[in-house]
Amino acid sequence: MQGREQWATKLGFILAAVGSAVGLGNIWRFSYVLGEGGGFAFLIAYIICIFLIGLPVLLAEITVGRKGQSDAIGSFEKIAPGKWWKIGGVLGVLSGSLILSFYGVIAGWVFYYVFSYLSGSAGGVAEGGYGDYFGGFIGGTVGPVFWQVLFMAIVVGVVFFGVKKGIELANRMFMPLLALLVVILAIYGLTLDGAGEAMDFMFSPEFGKLGDMDVWGMAIGQAFFTLSLGMGAMITYASYLPKETKLPSAAGTVVTLDTLFAIFAGLMIFPIVFTFGLDPAAGPELIFITLPEAFGQWGTGGTIFGIFFFFLVGIAALSSAISLLEVGVSWAMRRLDWSRKKAALTAGAIITAFGIPSALSQGGPLSQPIFGFSFLDLIDTITDQYTLALGGMITALFVGWGWNKIEVLRETGLQDTTIGAIWIWFLRIVAPVGIFYIVANNFYNMFIASEESMSYLIIQMINYFL
Repeated sequence: MQGREQWATKLGFILAAVGSAVGLGNIWRFSYVLGEGGGFAFLIAYIICIFLIGLPVLLAEITVGRKGQSDAIGSFEKIAPGKWWKIGGVLGVLSGSLILSFYGVIAGWVFYYVFSYLSGSAGGVAEGGYGDYFGGFIGGTVGPVFWQVLFMAIVVGVVFFGVKKGIELANRMFMPLLALLVVILAIYGLTLDGAGEAMDFMFSPEFGKLGDMDVWGMAIGQAFFTLSLGMGAMITYASYLPKETKLPSAAGTVVTLDTLFAIFAGLMIFPIVFTFGLDPAAGPELIFITLPEAFGQWGTGGTIFGIFFFFLVGIAALSSAISLLEVGVSWAMRRLDWSRKKAALTAGAIITAFGIPSALSQGGPLSQPIFGFSFLDLIDTITDQYTLALGGMITALFVGWGWNKIEVLRETGLQDTTIGAIWIWFLRIVAPVGIFYIVANNFYNMFIASEESMSYLIIQMINYFL
């Protein structure tokens, strides 16, 4: 049997891991949840969740992957054979595949905008017309599927060529370019008239909303989404690491760079939003309707900015999607004894096919709601609010309780250190309790407190007759 592939260098792993973390979650998703969460209050909650829950769980996933030297499920099976802990890996493979199915759809929208700005069609939309422009595109039948398939074909092509020649090589090109673009665009954004308002929105102390559990729910969901936690991606990527790699420094670097990128993305986007008097809480359409409206009012400069902006978002989406596909590919190579090429083509085709209903659910022929959600939003909600968090919680509990403490600390190089003891304590108590509370709150809001839920109606009927 051929030996397991490895990264050429530690830098290759870090760039790939940062590439996995830095994606649509940092630009498209972070910006709109920051707006919906009230700006600074959400930012504070997000940073707390990142460092108290995200970083410990990330290090736990990396440790499992490097020790197991296998895919997300296989690593748990190797470390704890015959135990139920592999459910954490199963949830990772499931979550990664489900997320990629709709992630490819949204990334396809980004690619469409890059093409539209380059061709001039996006720049020629009349003021106030971007809602219809975007709605007309995503409500179509052929367009959304075509761009989804094109994006996924590129992702499959990269994974097809393996760890060193595909994934690592791609991220060595993508990540420096991505960093350069986001810094340049953020600096330019801070020269706009709305920069002061944007800075106030993002950084002025406003602690009132920190008592809102919905803000914390969004924060922990964003932390898991942006760090690729619970998706099996970090376990899979870490399984390609050699034994001499220092894991804590690698995890810390990934978290730091990912958080900085998210903040720079906010500095890039919100000055534009406030300069043109737009709504920072515009929701998911922030980068597809709100920002293009601003670019349109900007004239030629807006068209140029739009090209670079959507190109940046497209690169970020590619780097993350590559890691998500690798999760399923790595599992199929081990479990089904497939070659990498066969696994990449087959997994890519299946995930793309499953994503087509998401592509056609935004005004297209499959727009009929399911439990009040479009198909895309339903898959997003299931993964964001439940499977990601539960997968991460199982990993935290496994490393904290199910794996020998001495062996865990030896694997990370944290034996006989205060940091190691604190990390284990966080994995045993803080992270699981925090994750469980947020998942329970999400469940309550969706199935009990919601006025559309059956439970709510039954409770109201009981209260009425009593």
